Amino acid sequence: MTLLEEAAAGKSGKPEKRERLGGKVVALVLVLLVALVAGGYAAAHQVAGDKVPLGTTVSGVDIGGMSRADAIAELQEAFAARGAEPIRVEVAGPSTGSGTRGADVRPDEIGLAIDYAATVDAAGAEDSWSPGRQWDYFTGGDDLDAVVDVDDSLLSARLAELSEGLGVPPKNGRVEFEDGRVSVVDPVPGEAVDTEAAGEALTAAYLDGDDSVELTVTEAEADIDDADVQEALNGFANPAMASAVTLVFGRSEVRLQPSQYSDALAMVPEDGELVPQIDERKITRLVEGATSSGEPVDATVELVDGEPKVIPAKPGVEFEPDDVVAVFTDLLSAPEGERTGKVEATVREADFTTKEARALGIKRKVSGFTTYYPHADYRNTNIGRAAELINGTILEPGETFSLNDTVGERTAENGFTIGYVISNGVLVQDYGGGVSQMATTTFNAMFFAGLEDVEHKPHSFYIDRYPEGREATVAWPDLDLQFRNDTDYGVLIHATVTPSTYSTQGVVTVEMYSTKVWDIESITSERYNYRAPATRHLTTPDCEPFTGYSGFDVDVTRVFREHGEDAVHHTEEFHTAYTAADTVVCGRPPKQD
Repeated sequence: MTLLEEAAAGKSGKPEKRERLGGKVVALVLVLLVALVAGGYAAAHQVAGDKVPLGTTVSGVDIGGMSRADAIAELQEAFAARGAEPIRVEVAGPSTGSGTRGADVRPDEIGLAIDYAATVDAAGAEDSWSPGRQWDYFTGGDDLDAVVDVDDSLLSARLAELSEGLGVPPKNGRVEFEDGRVSVVDPVPGEAVDTEAAGEALTAAYLDGDDSVELTVTEAEADIDDADVQEALNGFANPAMASAVTLVFGRSEVRLQPSQYSDALAMVPEDGELVPQIDERKITRLVEGATSSGEPVDATVELVDGEPKVIPAKPGVEFEPDDVVAVFTDLLSAPEGERTGKVEATVREADFTTKEARALGIKRKVSGFTTYYPHADYRNTNIGRAAELINGTILEPGETFSLNDTVGERTAENGFTIGYVISNGVLVQDYGGGVSQMATTTFNAMFFAGLEDVEHKPHSFYIDRYPEGREATVAWPDLDLQFRNDTDYGVLIHATVTPSTYSTQGVVTVEMYSTKVWDIESITSERYNYRAPATRHLTTPDCEPFTGYSGFDVDVTRVFREHGEDAVHHTEEFHTAYTAADTVVCGRPPKQD
């Protein structure tokens, strides 16, 4: 190494040592500064803690620098007693002049109170290491209003008392349901105390320690206005009344028309709008009326206002009312074509369904016949009872009617009484006397309906209140009236009796309802082959005297024409031979000389 190189090397070594020493000093200084700042920040947090920022006041009460607990206690001491101190409230009528009302209102009566914890929290009392929190504590103090709660319902009720007679309260718009229709009651503006403004005024008086407040009745809109009414119509009322809803229970349906369920619906005001309300009990009763809680009920056909009507089957259904109401409610807002819903239930179906009843085609009266009888109490009883048992009978296609099977044995237990009957050509007393009047009337209704005669027997001798050759008698159990429904449609038999009186005859009417198949004409021949009556002397205890008359033969032709046609389709002959009605004399015959 040269002298110059050594000299150069010796000069450069001293500055490098000094640089290393300077770096250590800077690091040491930085560490000391960080320690000082950290210590100061910790000290600042220790000072602030959960205290309210310095300089803070709440509604005039200084709570700055206080801990959260102390601040709450300070506010309670300042305001707690005010809840029971009355504030004089004066309410003046509108500008037209309708007087003034005044009363003392205690803040606690209307639920007016300070939420102390929320107030102190809102003032900034919190324990946090956040730099912003430390900054706010030392610099963020402010004058704040206390957090106050008011019970709006209590306030509104109290204001209503104070303003009674001052101005006219507004009237809410309404949506109403009746007879399957929707009606609207328009809202009406009025004059009332502004509840929100009154709440603010009372709150200010409470916080400021004022002992009086002046309020004024001013123009007020109804809570439920035109827009709310229209929204209720569009969202619920109109869809609900648009068409029927159908609830499905198993294979059975319960169809509810708007006219049936409208009185179970209502719309009530809630939070400034109209909301639907459904009477669950009414809906449940409607469904219960269309179903059976026990055994299912078969469909049938009955006369309603003189016209045949299918009475739907009722399935035996067990359901939870809540399930029914839930499905029903959903369907009310559904569009047309989607208003059918299934209800979870235990279902037992009817044997004869509504569909099957409609398929019978029982649509109109196809025949009817009326006979009359002289007064007798036993006739009223027996004919009336027979009519009661026959009425409502439905013959399905191919089914045969039997009067004896339908009416049953004529006994006291079955509702019959003792009357006169014909036995062996003479009158005797027995249960069911007069029932042949019902047999004759029913036979003629069958005759003109064009049904098939299976079994009938005319009386042994002619009774002049019946059409000759077109009458029938019955006796339990061997002598019956039977006919078959040989059409493609069901037949409903309707039987009625108007009882006789001492001054009026009894009236028996039998009508048949179905689909018209035949137009029937009856042609009766002249009487022929007369037979003179004999005289009989009877000595039995039950002998009834009788004045006889002649017997004769007669022929009746039933002419069938297809309904609406003139041409004869076919005919049917009925030949009847009446025996002479013997004269009956009670007692021994006179001795022959």
